[in-house]
Amino acid sequence: MAKFTSWFKERTTKSSDSETEKAESPLGDSKEKEKSTDAQNQPPTQLEKAKQRLVQLVAKLPSGHKPLYRRYWFWAGLGIGSGIVAISYGVWSIDRTLPEKTELNAIVREQTLTIKAANGTILQQQGEATREQLKLEEIPDQVQKAFIAAEDRRFNTHNGIDAQGIVRAVLSNVRSQNVVEGGSTITQQLARILFLKQERTVLRKLKEARLAQKLEEQLSKDDILERYLNLVYLGSGAYGVADAAQVYFSKSVNELTLSEIATIAGLPPAPNRFSPQVNLEAAKQRRNLVLQRMYEDGYITAAQKQAAVAEQLTTKPSSPKRWQVEAPYFISYIQKELPKYVPAEILNAGGLTVETTLNPTWQQAAEEAVAKTLRNQGRWENFKQAALVAIDPRSGEIKAMVGGRDFDKNQFNRVTQAKRQPGSTFKGFVYATAIAAGKSPYNKYLDESVVIDGYEPKNFSERFSGWMNMRDALTRSINVVAVKVLLDVGFQPTIKLAHNMGIKSELKPYYSLALGSNEVNLLELTSAYGSFATQGLHVEPHGITRILNRQGKEIWSADFKPKRAIDAETAAIMTWMLRNVVNAGTGTAAQLGNRPVAGKTGTTDDARDLWFIGYIPQLVTGVWLGNDDNKKTWGSSGSAAYTWHEFMEEAVKEMPIEKFPERPQVEGRKGIIKVQPVKPRKIVKGSAASAEETVDDGSSGRSRRRRSRRRYSQQEQQVDQAPRRRRRYYQQENDDSSTTRRSRRGFRNSESTTISNSESSSSDNSQRRSRRLRTDFSRSRYSSNQSSWRERLRPSSSQ
Repeated sequence: MAKFTSWFKERTTKSSDSETEKAESPLGDSKEKEKSTDAQNQPPTQLEKAKQRLVQLVAKLPSGHKPLYRRYWFWAGLGIGSGIVAISYGVWSIDRTLPEKTELNAIVREQTLTIKAANGTILQQQGEATREQLKLEEIPDQVQKAFIAAEDRRFNTHNGIDAQGIVRAVLSNVRSQNVVEGGSTITQQLARILFLKQERTVLRKLKEARLAQKLEEQLSKDDILERYLNLVYLGSGAYGVADAAQVYFSKSVNELTLSEIATIAGLPPAPNRFSPQVNLEAAKQRRNLVLQRMYEDGYITAAQKQAAVAEQLTTKPSSPKRWQVEAPYFISYIQKELPKYVPAEILNAGGLTVETTLNPTWQQAAEEAVAKTLRNQGRWENFKQAALVAIDPRSGEIKAMVGGRDFDKNQFNRVTQAKRQPGSTFKGFVYATAIAAGKSPYNKYLDESVVIDGYEPKNFSERFSGWMNMRDALTRSINVVAVKVLLDVGFQPTIKLAHNMGIKSELKPYYSLALGSNEVNLLELTSAYGSFATQGLHVEPHGITRILNRQGKEIWSADFKPKRAIDAETAAIMTWMLRNVVNAGTGTAAQLGNRPVAGKTGTTDDARDLWFIGYIPQLVTGVWLGNDDNKKTWGSSGSAAYTWHEFMEEAVKEMPIEKFPERPQVEGRKGIIKVQPVKPRKIVKGSAASAEETVDDGSSGRSRRRRSRRRYSQQEQQVDQAPRRRRRYYQQENDDSSTTRRSRRGFRNSESTTISNSESSSSDNSQRRSRRLRTDFSRSRYSSNQSSWRERLRPSSSQ
């Protein structure tokens, strides 16, 4: 440094001498003098000023000065500069780890899931969330002021960090030798709640402070306070002031007294220690401290304070509302649907709000209808489970879902998970295929005993009615005619139409397809019948309308477009035919006064499955009754129709009456689908290979006839299913008989309506009612000379 000073002085001296010599030299001409004069008149530049200043400083240095690194001001400046750089780098580093600016609008915590009904009410919450998300104007002013007085007295003036509050909190805690006051502002607490962990580290506090500043820049004071009062943990499983009011005092937040408000406001620093349910004395002391601060800040008067202090603190504990789950079977369905619409990483991060299609009023009516049926009919008809689903066929929105008897004991959802044989409800698709192919509902078929490639369909009544048209056959649910219609239109056209209408399960080309031997679930079957209600349009059934992220922004919304499943004329004709099932056939228990109703009943072997799928123009509802272990029941599809009626009677109370479309011309129509008739290898009219033997009776000279008969089971034609046990039971079966009879309590008497059929006499009807009743599928046995049942029941190659 000394060498540098000597060198600089020497250079400066030489420069001055040189300029002096140049000025005194006679060789200098007038131009140079002019330039010198101009230069002197010019103001000095910044560089020249710095140079002159440096010269002056160096000139003042003594010859024996100290080096800079030995001077205190050098190190002080270096330290301050380094500190500024370090702080800037630290802030930059912290900012890199903080959420983006767009994420600061979060209104819920991470790792939460909130599922809402169509009207906005909460059905279920998972994670750390409040049941009731209140707007700030819905929270009483005293509650807001109590929290500000207790947690952040300068909330309205600071910018997220309150240095004065931190100092005050430290002094208060030192004086009391305990943690009586916190230094974190409400904004800092909100930052920690929304974005940070609860670990006690310096880095977390730094992040918290920086986030608080960013939140103050992004949100208003009201927004911050509203989020805080809805999210702060207040002990005993309560998140937010609304939950706390319910948990501690079984009240709404508007019903709290000043004493109770102060008690809740005193909980955030240590919810468990200050909880009135855990430590009543500590809760009182904390309450009184909050009241004192409210008085000091001018929020309450001295009289209000004294009255609140004197008030006895009495709790009335309740479980947090967020523990309650409404419509549990529907919720389980929604949770399984979510991965279809939201990526796994978003689901794992949580903080989602799912808005659903459920109508809470209809859901309650559905649960009550199912419970009533199980409680009453279920006892003496020997079925222990039931399921119901209601869908708006125009939008595909699921409005109600009951998947079983008791979700707490069994979470298996019988609406979406159970695959059961639909029985005669599948006939709707068979007849719809025939109508779409151009057939008239007045086309006639012979109801007779017939064996088709070894398969013998049997009517429920075990009698035959002769010639009848398709409409009457559907109304009376005649099995033989349904199979013959299937033969005329073919397996593939029927299967294709059923899939277009909404059936998703595999359907196999067997003769018993017409009678519902292929298994489906209740949701797809109900949705498919909705295509009749919407004049042939089908919308995918769904339960979610929107999914929102933590910031309340929409990340997915339902956009299911209707697709043409069948033509409008076919749908209108089928609705006309299915209305007759309810008005004069097997579904009379489903009638709704003067409101038009269409639908179809269904019952399987030994009444193991009891169905009714019915609809009005605005709503389609399906009901299933049975047992999980597939045991037989002693019930009938009339019980399912009655359950449908009980639900729909409540659901349609505020719904205007709408009429179905008028029936179009049924004669001379052109088909829109091409049939593929099935050509059996062998058709035997009459009973199965009946034979008569004449035996001589020697005593009388007469002969007596002995008839042997073979019958074939409908179910055993399925090569992939084992034969079921066939057991006779004596019961009412209103699905496949010509009339229905219900004398049991609570049911309509459907026997009062008789099906008009020119081919059936009234005496035949009387006989049918007096016969012992069996299931849709008759018992059968095989003779020893028959080939393998698999070979007999396989359709021929020409099919």
